[in-house]
Amino acid sequence: MQFSRENHAAISNAIRAAEQRTSGQIVCVIARASSDYAHVPILWASALALIAPWPMIHFTGWSVQRIFLLQIATFIAAALVFSWMPLRLTLVPRVVRRAHAHRTALEQFVVRGIGRTKNRTGVLIFVSLSERYARIIADEGIAQKVHSSEWQAAIDALTAHMSAGRVVQGFTEAIERCGAVLATHSPADGLPNELPDRLYVI
Repeated sequence: MQFSRENHAAISNAIRAAEQRTSGQIVCVIARASSDYAHVPILWASALALIAPWPMIHFTGWSVQRIFLLQIATFIAAALVFSWMPLRLTLVPRVVRRAHAHRTALEQFVVRGIGRTKNRTGVLIFVSLSERYARIIADEGIAQKVHSSEWQAAIDALTAHMSAGRVVQGFTEAIERCGAVLATHSPADGLPNELPDRLYVI
């Protein structure tokens, strides 16, 4: 998914507007995928290659060499087929995909410096497209004041827009809703902006 300069500007402006009412900081990150799941094609191709010789052994009179060649061909063909990303993702259990996406969200929280703000009131809005995963992570300074259910409206708005292909609208509405929560529990205190007002695409 490509983001134009206008898309980035719209999200930056939404963050800037939301942060004018609060001392909190909002960071947005979107990932095309939280993992390449490179092990999946090898795992499934190996399983098929191990199974393939047995019907040949039991039901044909083929030589060992011919069966061995069939096994190698099966592995190569299966590895190539399972390398197709949509199929690869389908073969990964949903709980594993969500675990990868959650780990990436936590990594981005650290990498983007959200936990290093003065009042510890930073918020990460994270989306991983391939895993169909969205998460809001609040730093401890705001998490202590806000129940996780208060972020749900932002998540619902974000995922609804994402499902319809409206990525930018999803982020801007989620930013507005997070800004409203932050303004209630952590109003503006006149301190300078601590984090860049932008969308990170990884």
